[in-house]
Order: sequence, then structure tokens, then C-alpha cells
Amino acid sequence: MSTFLFLLFPKKQPGGVLPSQRYLHTVTLIDNNLYIIGGQYLTDTSIEIIGKEFICLDVSNPFNTWELSWENLTDINMVPPHIGAASAQSVANMFLYGGISTNNDEKDLIYIFDTRGNSTNSWITLNAIGETNKAFLTSIDNDGKMYLFGGKNKLNDEILNDMLIFDTITLTFTSGSLVNAPSMRTDYGAVLLPNKNIIYLGGSIINNEPLTLNEVYLYDTIQDNWSVKTTSGYIPSRRFAFSAVLSLDGQKIIIFGGKGTTNLTALYELDVTNFNWYIPKVSGQIQDPRYWHKANVIGKYMGAVMINQLKVIFYYLILVMIKNMYGQQILSHIYPLHYRHKYRHKK
Repeated sequence: MSTFLFLLFPKKQPGGVLPSQRYLHTVTLIDNNLYIIGGQYLTDTSIEIIGKEFICLDVSNPFNTWELSWENLTDINMVPPHIGAASAQSVANMFLYGGISTNNDEKDLIYIFDTRGNSTNSWITLNAIGETNKAFLTSIDNDGKMYLFGGKNKLNDEILNDMLIFDTITLTFTSGSLVNAPSMRTDYGAVLLPNKNIIYLGGSIINNEPLTLNEVYLYDTIQDNWSVKTTSGYIPSRRFAFSAVLSLDGQKIIIFGGKGTTNLTALYELDVTNFNWYIPKVSGQIQDPRYWHKANVIGKYMGAVMINQLKVIFYYLILVMIKNMYGQQILSHIYPLHYRHKYRHKK
């Protein structure tokens, strides 16, 4: 059975808010709304800061992919300009942890935004004394808890391999086990599996040296323990700052892009039933390489919010859908990539 992968590239936005190009931002999906905050971008001569721009996209209804209707929430944003934070969702609240303030402003450790409000009073801050402020990590939210592994210590730039757990109900921190934990790393990929394990892939260490993906690490959020799996097949090259999401059937991790010795464009899938890597066999051209972007699964779409990659100065919202596998209808204004076979297998 043929499978289709469709990429949607909005290149213009005639009305409403035009989001700034960016990377090292956060994207949080809450009640069919995508909330985007933070980040920075590069010009030919300098690093530009996003500032306090805070935007939202309603994905609950069908929308014209060429005319996205962003809502501007900047006027009610209480978070200083920043990069490298981690975000999570709990009920109707967005939790923003850590990151590095880009304007030397004082930044609290935790910001909580009630998406049901519409004012600066919708924000609550928490500055937990004694807890590490980390950046360049991925937050996994599960059963009201944020799992914050590794990252970089904001105070001394030390790269970490600790497991910090924040309870979004009690607003307290605890620490997870470090027995058999991965080595210190930042900018890794992390995905919550249906069995409540978090899978950790790749990342970087000192001087942005990329880590291998021939091993992946599993953290059991129920038993508080670690295990490691050796992967096989078409193992991706060493990389960090890529996007990683879970497929709709809960059995595959889809990764895209990242940075290694070069900037990367490849799309890979890891089957978590046998830890074998596959390369989707497609026709057509995947767009420019990028890293430090974000990806979300929205219904039957994999939506990758890829804003900026070095000198790429235009804004992309990429929606990826698997037509025959999931029965999703084809939208207009798309570039189809045809899988003649489901995977390319390594023999």
C-alpha cells in the first residue's frame, strides 16, 4: 500500500499577525491552540532577539494553510525576552521553565499562564530557591508532572544529566533516579511513549559535539528507573537540535533535521517495538536544512513549527500527514511526497 507524506509551506500571510522568524523558542499545544513564545534569530550581521512577542494559533477548525490567523497576545505577556526555555501543558495552563534571559532581565524559574484568561493577571510566577535554572532541554509532561532531564546550568554553563521533576499541581520539585542515566547532554530529542516511558535520543555535549543515535535511553516514569536500548537499521548520523514526535499508532518516533557536522534535512523513523531505524522513501524535495525548531502532532498531522534556521529569514509552518495510513483527507496548497514503499529497509 502506498503511503503519502504531505508538506505544507505557507509562504505569505496577507492578514493578521506575522510571526517573527525564530529558533530556540517554545511551542505548547493546549485545547487546540498553539502558543509560541521566546526565541531569537540571526541576520547577516547580528543576533536579533524576539522580545516579548507571544502568539497563538487556533487549530480546532479547518484553516487556509496560506492565510494562517495568528492571535497576538504580546500585550499580556509577562515573561522577559528569553531563549532555550522548556514548556509543558497541564489542564488549561502553560508552564514555562528555565531558559536564558536575553536582555539581562531578572527571570523567574517558572511562569504559569492560564489560557482561559486574557490579561496580565493570567500569569503566576514561581522562583523556587535552591533549584537549578536550566536551558536547552526538553520538557515532557505526564500526569501533571514536568520531566526536565539534563540541559545546561544557566549560572555556570555546566552541562547536566540530572532528572528534575516539577509537580504542576503541588508546585514542588523532586529528583528522579540517576542510576544508569544517560551522560550529560543538551538539545536532545525526547518523547513520551504510551507505556509511560520517556525515550531520549541524541543531543550534544561540550562545544556542541553531537551524540550518537545508535543507543537510546528509556526513563520509566512509574518505576523511576533507566534502561538503554541499542538501535539497528539506518541509524541517523550524530545530531542535536532536531525535532522528535510520536506517530499516531504510538509505535514510531519521527525525527527531522538537526545539526551534526552539517545542517541536516533527513527524515527518519524509529520503530520502538524493535528499535530499528527506517528511512521513509519519498519523492520530491524536503525543504532547507534547519535545527532548533519545534514539532507538534495536531490530530492527524505532524505540525512542525520551523521558524528560522541561521540565514533562512522566512517563516514556515510545516504540516505533515500520512494519507493512506491514517485516512486523512488531502488539503489544498501542498507539496506531496510519495512513498512507493512504506520504508527503506537496511539489509
